[in-house]
Amino acid sequence: MKKKEIRQFILSFVLALVIYGAIMFAMNSGIINSYWSGILVVACINVVLATSLNLASGYLGQLTLGHAGFMSVGAYISALSSIYLGTPFIISLLIGAVCAAVVGLIIGIPTLRLKGDYLCIITLAFNEIIRVIMLNIGITNGAKGLMGIPMETNFTVVFISAVITIYVIACIVKSRHGRAIISIREDETASELAGIPTSYYKILAFTISAFFAGIAGGLYAHYITILIPKVFDYNKSVEILVMVVLGGLGNLKGSIIAAIVMTILPEYLRAFSDYRMLLYAVVLIAAMILKEKNLVPHLKAKFLKKKDDVEEATE
Repeated sequence: MKKKEIRQFILSFVLALVIYGAIMFAMNSGIINSYWSGILVVACINVVLATSLNLASGYLGQLTLGHAGFMSVGAYISALSSIYLGTPFIISLLIGAVCAAVVGLIIGIPTLRLKGDYLCIITLAFNEIIRVIMLNIGITNGAKGLMGIPMETNFTVVFISAVITIYVIACIVKSRHGRAIISIREDETASELAGIPTSYYKILAFTISAFFAGIAGGLYAHYITILIPKVFDYNKSVEILVMVVLGGLGNLKGSIIAAIVMTILPEYLRAFSDYRMLLYAVVLIAAMILKEKNLVPHLKAKFLKKKDDVEEATE
């Protein structure tokens, strides 16, 4: 590890400790009440979901709408492990995450041969298949909801989980595996000609993404303590994808900020909650147009040029 990377790691670790300490102080002193403490827990879960999806959709470049399905697998498996097997919380989380990764692997092998709209449609279909299975098997208690899940998730647990997820995804992106994944996003044909096993890396990124979605599902299950299949429908997948798109595809910091903002902001805009999905649709359409026309690099270059002109004028 280079000196610059070590310095960045130490600074990031110190910043995480400062943020955690400040929030815990605010919670314990009553500045943040129990309601907003719960919102912060959900925000951290959404950070795990958004950063993990960014690996598949942002860095790999495969837009998928099945993340809520992997989240539901992790949620139900970890909850069932806790209820019926009595496994410790951490073990339940890992069991759910591994099962979600296995499902991601099974789904990824056939679906990642597709691209673009076709991949979105088929991952959305798999999301609905998983939801319908959870709705109709007896052990999950169907539409009535799975109850009796022990409440093990708290802010400390979700904060640590979010930090670990961010660190692992960042390490993957900076590694040679990450460079191979990014090269597939830029030009898959050129990557194949360069000798990069594109199928292997696509499935690898998809499986890792599903693993952390399973972690988020387990954290959610052990916080809400009741699971209803309706929560994990296509709306949830769209919501997670919008977080990634708003934060910037392939932008880890942007995903973190977008996940937090999109968790907290709706609490201030409850009067407009009926229009939330309309807003999500508009954002996705705008993102697809920008991507198709390749306008983002031009807009970024124009913005930077204007910024340089302003700095020269002030000097």
